[in-house]
Amino acid sequence: MNAVLTESLATSISQSSNASLIENIKEQASQNLCFSASEEPTVLSDIYKTGINIAIWQRNFDEELTDEINEFIALNPNFSKSISLSPDNAFEKLEFATDGTASKALLDNMAELVDMFCCLFELEEVGLRLAVLNQAMCPRFHFDQVPCRLVTTYHGAATQWLPNYSVDRSKLGRGSNGQPDSASGLYAHESDIQQMVSGDVVLLKGESWNGNENAGLVHRSPVTSSDETRLLLTLDFG
Repeated sequence: MNAVLTESLATSISQSSNASLIENIKEQASQNLCFSASEEPTVLSDIYKTGINIAIWQRNFDEELTDEINEFIALNPNFSKSISLSPDNAFEKLEFATDGTASKALLDNMAELVDMFCCLFELEEVGLRLAVLNQAMCPRFHFDQVPCRLVTTYHGAATQWLPNYSVDRSKLGRGSNGQPDSASGLYAHESDIQQMVSGDVVLLKGESWNGNENAGLVHRSPVTSSDETRLLLTLDFG
C-alpha cells in the first residue's frame, strides 16, 4: 500500500470532503447527517465520528482493471471463498484462493483494502469474503451485529442503504409482521433508499460499535434481475 496513503489514514481521523455528497440526502437531512462521502480515501476515517454510520470512498476503476474484473467473473461464475489474512500475506493468500485466475492488478487492489482496513482499526488480521453473486444475498433491510464492515462491489449493482432519519427500526425483522419492506412502514418513500456505486469502498458501522447501539446502518443487497452478476468483497474484524 502507498506509504503516503497509509499515513493519511492513520492521522486524518477527522477529515472529509462534502464536494460529492448525495444531494437529496443533504437537502432532507441537514440536521441528521449520518454519512460522509468523498473521492479521497481518507474519508473512511470519518467512521470514527459520532453520528456517522457510513463512510463512502467514491472511486472509479480504469478500463484495464474493469476488463480484468470481468475476466475473473467469466472464469469463476460460482466463486465464493472466505479467508483470514493480514497485510503481510494478503496478496499471496488471495492469489492462492483465486487459483491464479485474478490479475495482479485485481490482487493488488484487494490487498490494499486489507492494508487500509487493518491500518484504520489497528488490526493484525481480518476476515475476507469474496463472492460472485447471481441473486440477492440479503434481500431484506437489516443491520449487522459487528463493530464495522467494509463492503465494495467490484462489478454489478451495489448495496442499498437507508439514512438514520428515514428508518422506523421497530419495523425491522419480525417487526415487519411478514410484510415486505416497501409496505411495512420501515421507510416512508422509495426515494429514501440510497444506493452505492460499483467501485465505492464503504464502511458500515454496526450495532457492536461502542456507543452505536440502535444506530447500526440499515442496508440490504440490491434488487437485481436473474441474469445480473455481482462481484462482492467484504472485510470484517478478525
